[in-house]
Amino acid sequence: MDDEVFRALADPSRRQLLDRLNVRNGQTLRELCGGLDMARQSVSKHLAVLAAANLVTTVWRGREKLHYLNAEPINAIADRWINRYERRRVELFADLKTVLEAETMSDNDFVYTPFIKTTPERLWQALTDPKFTDQYWHVHHETDWKPGSDMIWHMGDVAMAGPGQVVLEHDPYTRLSFTWHHITPEFAAAVEMDDDLYRTTSAEPLSKATFELEPAGDQVKLTVIHTGFEPGSAIRAMVGEGWIQLVSDLKSFVESSPELAAAK
Repeated sequence: MDDEVFRALADPSRRQLLDRLNVRNGQTLRELCGGLDMARQSVSKHLAVLAAANLVTTVWRGREKLHYLNAEPINAIADRWINRYERRRVELFADLKTVLEAETMSDNDFVYTPFIKTTPERLWQALTDPKFTDQYWHVHHETDWKPGSDMIWHMGDVAMAGPGQVVLEHDPYTRLSFTWHHITPEFAAAVEMDDDLYRTTSAEPLSKATFELEPAGDQVKLTVIHTGFEPGSAIRAMVGEGWIQLVSDLKSFVESSPELAAAK
C-alpha cells in the first residue's frame, strides 16, 4: 500500500485534486471538474488511482457520490517511515500530514478509512461487544442494538443518556450507525471540560456516527463517517483528532488481540 500512496502522490494532477478536497471536502465529480483544465474522464481516472491508494474515500448521499480526502494512509506512512528521512524531508512530510488532517475544511463531515487485517465478524465484535470496546475505547454501550433502541454510553463510572440517543442502523458485519452521546454535566466533569465549552457543546444537536465494513482480501476496509454537525461545531473540532487516535487504537487492538482472534 505504501508504494501505491507514493505513486498516487507523485502526479501533480492528483495532488491538485487532493488540494481541492482539502479546501472543501465531500465534492461530486462534477464539482471537482469545475475550473480544472482536465477532461472529466481524466479526473475520474485520477480519482480512481487516489481511491485505490486509499487517499480518497467515496460516500453515497442519495444519488450523489461524494469524494472525501482520507488522511489514514499518510498517518500510517508517517508512523512507519518518518524517522528514516533526513530532517528536511521529515518537515515536508509533516507539513503534508498536517494538511491532510486539517480541521479547517468547509465541509463538517468527518470521513476516515483504514484497512484492518481481520474479518468483518471479528471487527464487528470489537465495535459492539462491551468487553472489547472497554479495552481500546474505554467506553461501552448498553443497548440491545435494535434500530430505534436507546443507547447508554458508559465511561468508567460516568453514564451518558438522553432523548434521541439511539441505535440508527444495525446490519451485522456490514453497517452500524448510532447517534453520538449527549454532553452531560457528568461527562464534562470527567474530561475536565470548562464551563464555556460545556455550555456550547451541550447545546449542539446530536450528531451521527456510522461504521461501514467491506471485505478486502485478508483485510476489512472500515469507513468511519461522523456527520450532522452545525457550522463551527465545537464537538466537530473535538472529535476529529479523537477519531484518528481511536481508529488507530482499534486497528492495533483488533490485529493483536488473541482473545478477539479466538472469537467466532
